[in-house]
Amino acid sequence: MFGNWMKTGLLMAAIVALFGAVGAALGGAQGMLLALLIGGAMNLFAYWNSDQIVLRMYNAREVDARSEPRFHRMVAELAQRAELPMPRVYIIDEAQPNAFATGRDPEHAAVAATTGIMQILSERELRGVMAHELAHVKHRDTLISTLSATVAGAISMIANFGLFFTGGRDENRPNPVVAIAVMILAPLAAMLIQMAISRAREFGADAGGAEISGDPEALASALQKIEAYARGTPLDAAEQHPETAQMMIINPLSGDGMAGLFRTHPA
Repeated sequence: MFGNWMKTGLLMAAIVALFGAVGAALGGAQGMLLALLIGGAMNLFAYWNSDQIVLRMYNAREVDARSEPRFHRMVAELAQRAELPMPRVYIIDEAQPNAFATGRDPEHAAVAATTGIMQILSERELRGVMAHELAHVKHRDTLISTLSATVAGAISMIANFGLFFTGGRDENRPNPVVAIAVMILAPLAAMLIQMAISRAREFGADAGGAEISGDPEALASALQKIEAYARGTPLDAAEQHPETAQMMIINPLSGDGMAGLFRTHPA
């Protein structure tokens, strides 16, 4: 838990410093001050709203015991076994089998699953997947993963915005400072994700999920099945927002190029 809080603080500080450096390069002292203010404001906004941002990216719809009784009851039972507050439960209308957890702490957590994963898995396997996601909530992995995804997406957007305005006054040539900034910022966004999310985090969630569900074989069976199905089924929201790919239980990306930089799960 302390390690994740430290990572979060370092991530926020790095973002503010990065914005300040780019602002200074492009606008001197005034540019640096403005960029520092923007970076700080973005950090605060992302901390409080990153979970809702990600859920909106995936057009996730919240469900309850009335609309999805079996799934909601499953999550409630697992949350009770994990001694966690009941998270909000969402369903994503996508054919690719996948799931993720989000939220800044267990009291503000949410879990989401695609209709695809609910269709292809047995109840036992789906239970193993949701136990894995609740283990992320219990270990407080969701803050750093959701925050880093949101911030990385914002950095990439700003980099692309800067590239759009690289034309010079006399000749339509790229501004070399902005061009260099773009070249640095886009890979840096991916690197922030890679640094924030470690293999140990996934192994910890596997072990924690097995303890919560009491059925370690269920997750292994589910992963084999969903990886086979997911390979030929695109997830449009993940392709549009590859920085969120690291939140998913399996890698949702199908393409290469820049999208591949954001992969943190094996294909």
